[in-house]
Amino acid sequence: MTTPRRARVFSGIQPSGMLHIGNYLGAIQQWVAGQGEKTNFICIVDLHAITVPQEPAALRRQIRELAALLIAAGIDPQQTTLFVQSHVRAHAEGCWLLNCVTPLGWLERMTQYKMKAQKQESILTGLLDYPILQAADILLYDTDEVPVGEDQKQHVELTRDIAQRFNGLYGETFVVPKPVIRESGARVMALNDPTAKMSKSDFTRGHAIRVNDSPDEIRWVIKRAVTDALASIGFSNDPARAGVNNLLQIYELFTGQSRESIESHFAGKGYGALKADVTEAVIEGLRPIRERFERLIADPAEIDRILSIGASQARAVADPKVRVVMDRMGFVLPA
Repeated sequence: MTTPRRARVFSGIQPSGMLHIGNYLGAIQQWVAGQGEKTNFICIVDLHAITVPQEPAALRRQIRELAALLIAAGIDPQQTTLFVQSHVRAHAEGCWLLNCVTPLGWLERMTQYKMKAQKQESILTGLLDYPILQAADILLYDTDEVPVGEDQKQHVELTRDIAQRFNGLYGETFVVPKPVIRESGARVMALNDPTAKMSKSDFTRGHAIRVNDSPDEIRWVIKRAVTDALASIGFSNDPARAGVNNLLQIYELFTGQSRESIESHFAGKGYGALKADVTEAVIEGLRPIRERFERLIADPAEIDRILSIGASQARAVADPKVRVVMDRMGFVLPA
């Protein structure tokens, strides 16, 4: 009797700034929790990062910092294949092959492309093509599940469309993946503007809490977090209560308590108590991550060693898949 294949999970994350608690609570915690149950691939997507201009030395530093933070946050290279996208050439090859079966109109309808294009005088081709590279990232690993935030769901839907189109043209080749969205924590909002999602690329002080922020910085940011004038504490979908709801959600995800027990805990208390308790929950939750990160980042050779092993593991899956795709499309393959 053959053992059924474990579900495969692919996640990509850009090295475009220090991780914040939205990344940690909305994605990384989920990745860590699933390590023993499924086959996990986590890709530092440096090829995606260059769809906008990058300073080379900063990009190189951010790739290593991101790898160190992921490991510090609980990603275990013994259980998860952690690698850098550009270290596996099959991603770029797969992107070109999928370019040639994807209608232009599918790309032009992408919401993130339209939003980013409005902010730029000259649109780089890579910005338009970004979702096809993302599709190649996912499809090369016969991925079953893609954990994403709500804002990335459309990209996974496009990946599904591309996979189904290719399968229809050339026969069953790709697994059609599904997006997996965490109900709580999928959208941790900015602390200075709870109507906007927390962003790695917004460096305004007070906007976000970075995973490696000091306790003093965390206290400063949460003390100034936007709330409201209603002076009551409870979970709510009311947009007017977005700030309080955001703080409660952060507390929920760091403590693991139920919403009922949280509301009971804060009953009759003011926003000062809420912010104080959220502050301590965040500081204690991030303390071991920050300490591990500081040890790891002091040894870049060890980070590179771990990433090299991950790239070898990824190539063992992605390279044969590209050969299958090329064979189905009619290429003469090298011996």
